[in-house]
Amino acid sequence: MAQLPLAAHDWHVLPDPERQQMDSSGKLVRDRIPEIIRAEGREPITYVASPIEYRRRLREKLTEEVAEFLSADDAAAPGELADILEVVRALATNLGIDAEALEELRRAKYWERGGFTRRIVWTGNRPSAE
Repeated sequence: MAQLPLAAHDWHVLPDPERQQMDSSGKLVRDRIPEIIRAEGREPITYVASPIEYRRRLREKLTEEVAEFLSADDAAAPGELADILEVVRALATNLGIDAEALEELRRAKYWERGGFTRRIVWTGNRPSAE
């Protein structure tokens, strides 16, 4: 797909009554989706979410992307993981955490508690002999 320039009109800001009506519908999409839709000859209806709505919609998008990953076959799974990673990075940025700081947190947890590479499944603890 050819790289399309991002146009200033890619995000329509709707008047408050129309925007309030859309708040309960629609979904957060990647930044270039409106221009991709326009390139297909259609006109998207969009608006820019408020900071509070944006954070809520990012959390909803994470749930959506995880569900897509869980239902994906092995061929589609890497693309779904990339989508999850994109949402995680956006959430981190929204929380004021840059990619480097997020990686430092991940690394610290890895060294403290380990990763998931050894395939260990915990089923509980044996009763103590006391």
